[in-house]
Amino acid sequence: MQWRSIVVGLVVLRLSLSCVLWLAFGLGPSVSWGSYLSFFDGNKDEYVRRYRTFPDTLKAKMKDMAKEMFYFGYDNYMKYAFPEDELNPIDCEGRGPDVLNPSNININDVLGNYSLTLIDTLDTLLVLGNVTEFQRAVKLVIDTVSFDKDSTVQVFEANIRILGGLISSHILLTDPKHPFGKVGFEGYDNELLHLAHDLAVRLLPAFENTSTGIPYPRVNLKTGVPPDSINETCTAGAGSLLVEFGILSRLIGDSTFEWVARRAVRALWSLRSNETGLLGNVVNIQTGQWVGKQSGLGAGMDSFYEYLLKSYILFGEKEDYKMFQAAYESIQNHMRRGRESCNEGEGDPPLYVNVNMFSGEIMNTWIDSLQAFFPGLQVLNGDVDNAICLHAFYYAIWKRFGALPERYNWQLQAPDVLFYPLRPELVESTYLLYQATKNPFYLHVGMDILQSLEKNAKVRCGYATLHHVVDKSKEDRMESFFLSETCKYLYLLFDEDNPLHKSDNKYIFTTEGHVVPIDKLFREKQWNDLFPCEEGTQSTSLFTVSYCNRISEEQRYSLPLKSAYMRQIDHMVGLY
Repeated sequence: MQWRSIVVGLVVLRLSLSCVLWLAFGLGPSVSWGSYLSFFDGNKDEYVRRYRTFPDTLKAKMKDMAKEMFYFGYDNYMKYAFPEDELNPIDCEGRGPDVLNPSNININDVLGNYSLTLIDTLDTLLVLGNVTEFQRAVKLVIDTVSFDKDSTVQVFEANIRILGGLISSHILLTDPKHPFGKVGFEGYDNELLHLAHDLAVRLLPAFENTSTGIPYPRVNLKTGVPPDSINETCTAGAGSLLVEFGILSRLIGDSTFEWVARRAVRALWSLRSNETGLLGNVVNIQTGQWVGKQSGLGAGMDSFYEYLLKSYILFGEKEDYKMFQAAYESIQNHMRRGRESCNEGEGDPPLYVNVNMFSGEIMNTWIDSLQAFFPGLQVLNGDVDNAICLHAFYYAIWKRFGALPERYNWQLQAPDVLFYPLRPELVESTYLLYQATKNPFYLHVGMDILQSLEKNAKVRCGYATLHHVVDKSKEDRMESFFLSETCKYLYLLFDEDNPLHKSDNKYIFTTEGHVVPIDKLFREKQWNDLFPCEEGTQSTSLFTVSYCNRISEEQRYSLPLKSAYMRQIDHMVGLY
């Protein structure tokens, strides 16, 4: 079955994945595909037996397990780390910026001395139904958080984690439809929105003094762009600000924030290749020259594509969807390798590879764990068939290692970069595929992930980054997205009766997993377009499409991917 896009049909062109099976299995061209399938056919019932059902009692147990996982991390953060940014779960201590080593951007890009984990986690408390703790946490943020700090942070990270967390929680506090019950409290006077506005103003200097309108990657919250700031930034970092900046603009009636974010997206879009339609991953913000010419779906590019679609869903600007459509077509034309259909035909399973933005030629043979978000985005776009296949590939890697290595070499069947910082992308795609298909297979995937995290990452005071996915050695760090996203999506996967699922209103998740309603409020602007287009840019209709009627009965009640193809993917990652 071919899947139509939610809004319009996509013409999907597909290429062949060159020689992966021959490399992986040593099969020669004389081996026919029919005989290859028959080699697996006799064992297909093993997959059916394992994945076809998921009892309600087990679902309830997994829901409780996900809740306990969240609270073990959250309670220990509040006990040992707050008001610092993160919890060191092995030593049971708090962590803030590395002031002794300002060049340590792995830490300092994210940690700004502003209680990061608490702000990032606020709406997760509501998702878990804990209104009392949510209200207490909001009051703590109001009473203790200030952005008047001598902290140099990455604009992208501050936007998605802090600005997004504040805006989402403010909306949920003041939402008259109250999806989580009555969560507002007496005396709340839009303080979270004021904090969000203050932070956004402090990020604005990143957009000044750039020849292209593409922002600098970092700002100091007190002084603006550092004098020694580099002129290079990644596509995702510069092009994934529109959702949070756009919501803020529409909440406060000030076009400035959406304007600068949209200008950056348009500037990046104008630099795409005339030959392939692809963008690179690193650009010079002054010259507009591509420093990094790799085009892929993972680090440096992932959320750029995500926010083209989600901006359209939220704001209804047709321009955003036109860009997404064109980007998606270029991705399918130049990055996708493998057989035409996920669940039918002969050949290698679909895979998205890293290519040169100008030629479309493969640049390397690795993919990274951030790419695991893409099946979820494909679900939002209605391309469930391709989402099923790509998700199955990442799940196979998880089954092999009990985690996702940061980079995995699909040709060598081995990790290239071995750490796993408790990232949420595979869980997010699993949740969205379950919402689209209601297939119990995805509940099993979630259970496998939960049990792996419990076994491999749990330490004295929380859950720790895996330094090495093979020997399971650990690093003393629990990033805020573990509570904001990983635990949230795991809980929602098993909580069929969550208000988000039962509400008459529609919601979407930001790239940091923050809950945002799809509301007419965000389709309205109090200003005229500063970038007028030749035709009207706005759509007044809201997304109200249900995906459940877009899949076949077979894929809903049997395996979403046929046993032979599932086993083929397992072999590709060295499981058997």
